[in-house]
Amino acid sequence: MSNKLHIVSLGCNKNLVDTEVMLGRLKEYEMTDDSSEADVIIVNTCGFIDAAKEESINTVLNLHDGRKDDSMLVMAGCMSERYSEELSKELTEVDIFTGVGDYANIDKLLAERESRFSEQVYLIDGEERVVTGSTYHAYIKISEGCNQTCSFCAIPSFKGKLNSRDLDSIAKEVESLVAKGYYDFSFISQDSSSFLRDQNVKDGLIHLIKRIELIDGVKSARILYLYPSTTSMKLLQEIAKSKLFHNYFDMPIQHINDDMLRMMKRGFGKEKTLEQLNYMRSLPNSFVRTTFIVGHPGETQEMFDELCDFVKAFGFDRANVFGYSDEEGTPAYTAEEKLSQELIDERAEILGEICKGSEMASLQAEIGKEIELVIDGESDEHEFLLSARKTIWAPEIDGEIYVNDKSIDEEFEFGVIYKAKVTDIVGTILTATVTGRA
Repeated sequence: MSNKLHIVSLGCNKNLVDTEVMLGRLKEYEMTDDSSEADVIIVNTCGFIDAAKEESINTVLNLHDGRKDDSMLVMAGCMSERYSEELSKELTEVDIFTGVGDYANIDKLLAERESRFSEQVYLIDGEERVVTGSTYHAYIKISEGCNQTCSFCAIPSFKGKLNSRDLDSIAKEVESLVAKGYYDFSFISQDSSSFLRDQNVKDGLIHLIKRIELIDGVKSARILYLYPSTTSMKLLQEIAKSKLFHNYFDMPIQHINDDMLRMMKRGFGKEKTLEQLNYMRSLPNSFVRTTFIVGHPGETQEMFDELCDFVKAFGFDRANVFGYSDEEGTPAYTAEEKLSQELIDERAEILGEICKGSEMASLQAEIGKEIELVIDGESDEHEFLLSARKTIWAPEIDGEIYVNDKSIDEEFEFGVIYKAKVTDIVGTILTATVTGRA
């Protein structure tokens, strides 16, 4: 067998978990950052929107151009699954194609030099992952697939219907990671608030919360990707009661205008969405993150203006804005009243600036507060600054804090939770003084 591996994980953190499963199956390989010396190159692709698909193709082609003659190039993941027939015919640079069902079989595919697209849904169940990027935090995927029918989204067409993991399987994975020193966990899926609905269990996340709270060694947890119409007030109240799960609410609402929400097939209208958001915001130390799509077919100027006014007034802690992407196989793909790309881009820029203003207001409100943070290591900015993250924040997506001072007489340890006081903001990055251990 070849012995040097270069792997690239594109797209979301759900993809990252699958990449870590592949790393677990290929532990006999030596990892290399230099793709030109790798014997095996794997790209775990994203196929969500045009920009992600373009990035996936460009990454594969660039890696092919620089690889050595006897290496194997593998294209895996969502884009490979979604366009399996087309890519297998047209992308002759790739040696092995595989989709979203064979992450735990990657070693066999390499040994047999075989392309494979299994029909069964892959759910982690006992496989050993190689967690990357942190010594204390890990993402836990709780389900695969999605039962929603959003007008703009093609994910169910290649990820399939909702398939939830068993609670015991999830708990065992968390326990295994705790035994290795991990104590902070983010629970993720395409639609986390639908967890266990495929097993006729409503509010499955409540069961998950209670199960994880029983595991010694878990100090911090959050849930990502709530869906409005499958998120009950009972669930939100359970999160609020938990001493382990943060009041961290990541709910992509996409829009706020009633007519637009109906066109998007989002399930909930403005009134119920506002009820949820206002409750989240009312909780102590809450953090509210969302996502918007602008330029969807049929979006009028009045609808867009309503969205902008709402975002200005609500004050999200973080928000991402995407311009509508025309995805084949979705209801919106054949819709009339499509907007020009120029107008979509213009609206995305306008709302993006509003969201930046909300984020800046959220950050400035932290100045002077006593918080808990985790120091990850030295910052890229300066050797005398340490890079940290507020414990409630999700790693990498919610921001960075520079630790530039301390009032304790001890050396810092990376991956440890400290108490700190936020002192200032530099650009969009907070600065803090550590005052003690948490």
